Amino acid sequence: MSLSAEQFTHALADPTRLRILMMLNGQPERCVCELTQALDLPQPKISRHLAVLRGSGILLDRRQGLWIHYRIHPQLPLWAARVLDALTDGCADRTPYREDARRLREAAMLATGTCG
Repeated sequence: MSLSAEQFTHALADPTRLRILMMLNGQPERCVCELTQALDLPQPKISRHLAVLRGSGILLDRRQGLWIHYRIHPQLPLWAARVLDALTDGCADRTPYREDARRLREAAMLATGTCG
């Protein structure tokens, strides 16, 4: 995988994309419906940010029925994975990431059976 530092930092520079990455880091995958509920933002806005992350190679997606599931690319360069891990560890207890994690847990429970 070829990911430049410029592509990676561009993806991290947007607060919504950073929040998405923090919610996906360390997780097998998340449905777009869960991310939309957790961020409390319109689905088209979330989808635009996910498209940027997917286009840069940071995320992979998988379609299942009507739903699209996203995950961190498993072959993300080690340096990029370390940056994401450090951000996740350092910010997990801070606003807005703490609230995002809480809403994501709630969304995941509600989504059982509704996401593909």
